[in-house]
Amino acid sequence: MSHRFKNAVLAVFICLLALNVQAQSKKPEKDSPEKVREFFVASLVKISDPVLTALSNNQLKTLMPVEKSPGAWDDRKHVTYLEAFGRTLSGMAPWLELGSDNTSEGKLRAKYIALAQKSIHNATDPNAADFMNFVNDKQPLVDAAFFAQALMRAPKQLWEPLDAATKENVIKALKSTRKIEPYHSNWLLFAGIIEAAIIKFDKDEDANRLIYALSEHKKWYLGDGTYGDGPDFHWDYYNSFVIHPMQLDILNVLKDKNNEYKKDFETELNRARRYAAIQERLISPDGTYPPIGRSLAYRFGAFQLLSQIALWKELPKEVAPAQVRSALYFMINNQINAKETFDKNGWLQIGLYGHQPNIGEGYISTGSLYLCTEAFLVLGLPATDPFWADAYQPWTQKKIWSGQEIPIDHASK
Repeated sequence: MSHRFKNAVLAVFICLLALNVQAQSKKPEKDSPEKVREFFVASLVKISDPVLTALSNNQLKTLMPVEKSPGAWDDRKHVTYLEAFGRTLSGMAPWLELGSDNTSEGKLRAKYIALAQKSIHNATDPNAADFMNFVNDKQPLVDAAFFAQALMRAPKQLWEPLDAATKENVIKALKSTRKIEPYHSNWLLFAGIIEAAIIKFDKDEDANRLIYALSEHKKWYLGDGTYGDGPDFHWDYYNSFVIHPMQLDILNVLKDKNNEYKKDFETELNRARRYAAIQERLISPDGTYPPIGRSLAYRFGAFQLLSQIALWKELPKEVAPAQVRSALYFMINNQINAKETFDKNGWLQIGLYGHQPNIGEGYISTGSLYLCTEAFLVLGLPATDPFWADAYQPWTQKKIWSGQEIPIDHASK
């Protein structure tokens, strides 16, 4: 090999190495606030569009693939469509509730508000091709609850504009789930939040299903912002997937109806703030987090509670909104861009980082995966809010592992 050729090869190698270093040194979490919000909106739309476009055209059951884990309990087709619908809408609701305007984002919201309203009609119309199963098996209780939560989070866009027949169908669908007895675990909150939605939008709630859910969770509080999933503690993300967000949304409705619930609401809010602070500290400098417990295929939906507390502007004083934005941005960017997160037609595939079918439990199928939209609750804050407008701030782990000082962490009392 000639010296000239060797030198050319070496030059190419050095050039490639420099490009690689340059790529690795790029810090997406430091992108401008405007670019970060654009990413959040584009990511939420990328995830949600296949579901809402198909369902609004009565084609969800025709077009949505049904991937399931190797250990799936059954084919999951009787439950997966309501999973996809309820979970997508629950995470998208606060953004839709901002309504339409003349900005490009506002016009995009107008599009998805219309698709969501059509989807609600088709999902609950017994004569529609995409009429959902609300009663067969236990799983529909879960996803009727996420559907109810969506309506509660966006009443001006997802409930009030519906015609009378659709509203009646929605209430019938929600009430039909009363035949399903929840497990003695976080499942009690699924029954509870459906009854809270009935209180908000109709009448004749089943008070026993509602009160029992709240009273049992009072017993299951373990301290420092954490509940057991039932009487026992579980190392997983269910305090964020379900337990805190649904208690907050239930009690938020009840306190407006009955002053007696204001104290319970404040107690739960304080506990949720502490859990949100813990969640912020779980996000590593490289945007990863511990893969602990079940339902990891819900991906960044594991950080629903952190997103909800930021949406409600209730972050602890030592946690700046901009650092939460930066952490969520880096984390979601990391996962959503992993190879084969989506199939060739844009549907989510089972996995935590990319396509990992074995990570799914027996109850996991394509529809289950759309719980990841819950990380986008913060889009319910307008673009002018400090959460979106403030300059980049590093999050807790980013600070401490680069030698900066951070506040001392304390357990809540």
